[in-house]
Amino acid sequence: MAVSLAACGSAKESGGNADSTGSAKKGDDIKVGLLLPENATARYEKFDRVLIEKKVKELTNGKGEVVYANAKQDASTQNQQVDTMVTNKVDVLIVDAVDSKAIAGSVKKAKDANIPVVAYDRLAEGPIDAYTSFDNETVGKTQGEALLKALGDKAKDGQIVMMNGSSTDPNAAQFKKGAHSVLDGKVKIGREYDTKEWKPENANSNMEGAISALGKDKIVGVYSANDGMAGGIITALKAAGIADIPVTGQDAELAGVQRIITGEQYMSVYKPYPQEANVAAEMAVALAQGKSLDSIAKDKVDSPTTKAIPSVLVPVVSLTKDNIKDTVIKDGIYTVSEICSGKYKAACDKIGLE
Repeated sequence: MAVSLAACGSAKESGGNADSTGSAKKGDDIKVGLLLPENATARYEKFDRVLIEKKVKELTNGKGEVVYANAKQDASTQNQQVDTMVTNKVDVLIVDAVDSKAIAGSVKKAKDANIPVVAYDRLAEGPIDAYTSFDNETVGKTQGEALLKALGDKAKDGQIVMMNGSSTDPNAAQFKKGAHSVLDGKVKIGREYDTKEWKPENANSNMEGAISALGKDKIVGVYSANDGMAGGIITALKAAGIADIPVTGQDAELAGVQRIITGEQYMSVYKPYPQEANVAAEMAVALAQGKSLDSIAKDKVDSPTTKAIPSVLVPVVSLTKDNIKDTVIKDGIYTVSEICSGKYKAACDKIGLE
């Protein structure tokens, strides 16, 4: 599913503010329900949850409460978690959907209970009030462009494997679309997979199948939609005796950054989580307090079920060994000592990361 940007307008026109939900205006004493999709990817517990909780406290003079639940990649569990939060009468929900379609019924239940819903990172279906994420097609384009740059002349002769994300995640379709817009016609795609649940072990199995089908001497690079899958892919490549081919990623996970330093992984996409998390918190607090989103959300997106959702799309950065200092270290995501611990110190010294 592609996100379509619509013309800017006011949140009131789109039905995208809390006034249209009928929720009463509140002060700082609000309860924000935060539902994240899984805990296998490091970002959700390490960054998103912590940053959103911090920002909600800041915006509410320490009075706002965040009620947290993690679905552990189970859509049914997440629906139950939404239902529980509706029953417990939270004032607003921030939902990063496991399955964008499966969550729609629960979003409607929240809406019917006058609880506004912010779609976070993935555009959930149903009557969403606001949305923030990264420009997901640009993520795919960034990955594709980096892969072509790394391949150079090899793009003409060999084949790549495309390891896309889960078919239940609307972001995965956008990453894939963006990547194809760059890669199609420039390099032969020997095998392509939609990886169930984004799991590294599934990416590993898929990669083993691709190596068996194509032959290890024919593969010149791998498009991996995120860092977790890149780890599984690289394990399969090593087991087959394949080295020194570029593998992409996304999320700037610590393990991914360390693989970039050693040269096992070529790049990742750094997504400034503090900016995304802060926007989500700002949207949620404003909606809970019955305020307009006009000053926060300047764009609109359409989902398959809802038009002109007030939205903020955050830009992304291609992360390679050349700009680690200027991205994840500068933004305080990791320290040099975290990245360069143990066996990674020599590789860090080699690229001047001290």
